[in-house]
Amino acid sequence: MRWSLWLLALFGVAVATALGLSLQWGTVTVFIAPYRVDLSLNLVILGLLLGFLLCYGAVRGVLGFMELPAQARRWRFQQRERTAQQGLLNAMVMWMAGRFLRSRKAALQSLGQVEQLLLHGDSPHQPAWRLMRSLLHLLAAESAHALRDKAARDAHFLQALDHAPGTRIEQRLELRDAAYLNATRWALHDRDSQQAQQFLSQLPLGVSRRTVALRLRLKADRLGQQHLPALDTARLLAKHGAFSASAARSLLRGLAIACLDECHDSSQLQSSWALLQPDEQAMSDIALHAAQRLLVLRGDPQLALKWMTPVWQQLTNADDTLAVSQRQKLVQVLSDALHVLEPDSEWLSRIEQARLINPRSLELQYLSGMVCLRHGLWGKAQQMLEQVAPRLASALLQRQAWRALAELAENKGDAAQALACWKLSAKV
Repeated sequence: MRWSLWLLALFGVAVATALGLSLQWGTVTVFIAPYRVDLSLNLVILGLLLGFLLCYGAVRGVLGFMELPAQARRWRFQQRERTAQQGLLNAMVMWMAGRFLRSRKAALQSLGQVEQLLLHGDSPHQPAWRLMRSLLHLLAAESAHALRDKAARDAHFLQALDHAPGTRIEQRLELRDAAYLNATRWALHDRDSQQAQQFLSQLPLGVSRRTVALRLRLKADRLGQQHLPALDTARLLAKHGAFSASAARSLLRGLAIACLDECHDSSQLQSSWALLQPDEQAMSDIALHAAQRLLVLRGDPQLALKWMTPVWQQLTNADDTLAVSQRQKLVQVLSDALHVLEPDSEWLSRIEQARLINPRSLELQYLSGMVCLRHGLWGKAQQMLEQVAPRLASALLQRQAWRALAELAENKGDAAQALACWKLSAKV
């Protein structure tokens, strides 16, 4: 149907042209002495149109011929730009595939093409080429770092930061941030925490609070043994959801314990304890470690008991969620703290009540025996410790139980029993 319509339209145009040319509207006479030439008006008009078209085509041909050098230059620029872009893609693919030597080679070849493009400063694509050059330098630096070529890596890093005028401010800022973040990661791989901290200090405040920057800062703080700043950074990451709940809890617990281990006296330990958040102080491992550390530093035993009270309450609850190691450590630290203090009947009643509620607990029975020993209840202490000493899972608690029994035997004058208990204590 469409071809039929085109055919009818062609016939219509042919008929209209034939009718128009058949009409003789006038005659054009040209006098060229001594000749006279009579021409049809239609022929003259047709000739003028053909002449105009020929002149126009000739002029366009001359102009096109004159533009051939510019077109050749533009074609060469396009070919170089395509080659540079292809080199950039090849360098990225090779770097992601672990072919670092080939990635650096592709990046250097592409850099040569980009440098040739940048020699002509009259192109409107100069900002894009400068951006491509910085990206290629960063890729070359990444490959050099993987190849352990620190000199080439640092040289490419400095060249990536060298932005010529004309690049947009947003691109310069983003490239600078990317370069410093990559440099921080390189410094961490080299185990240089000071250099990593220096690169992180160059970042603006907004960039330094990004998740990737906080992760790098956390690694730098932990590498530099700066546990208190690392704890603050870990809190921010946990708040932003950078870790799972269990991973965040484990990380915060480890950093808090490391902060407590850095303390060298009881006052410093109390200051570090005050810097911990309530949910961190409520963690069983942190509270037990802080109390044990306080006793080692000859701090106030009453304060240690105060820190351990929430853990003790958790042990005496029906839904006890403490692990075996935590229960053993709680019993050990409680025993040490109560041994330093004067006999306290309140804690004696608490421990006895807890033992009666949970008579199967070997740890509570051991703790009750040690507290009875401290209060001078030697018979009851000996009875409970003799029952629990061979069955304790913790070597330290078992050793202390046999030692206490040996001291009781010595107080009674039973040298043979004391010697046997000392031997059992030494064998544990």
